[in-house]
Amino acid sequence: MALPVAYCTQKLADHHFIQSMSRKANCLDNAPVESFFHLLKTELLNGRPLTRNIEEFKRLVNGYINFFNKIRIFLKQMV
Repeated sequence: MALPVAYCTQKLADHHFIQSMSRKANCLDNAPVESFFHLLKTELLNGRPLTRNIEEFKRLVNGYINFFNKIRIFLKQMV
């Protein structure tokens, strides 16, 4: 289940996040972050119902970041 862009944009704004910090007319600035968030959404949230509990969501995201930094990179190297 893909998250609607408007929903994500509103949630970011609700929590005072800046959605993009790339320089004008330079789409490559954001490429690493865009890639990470694509993986986060497809690997963590794909097929999983969205939680309405912010603490549960934080736990899921922190767990994924830990997996991404410590385990996933090694799994990718083994392939």
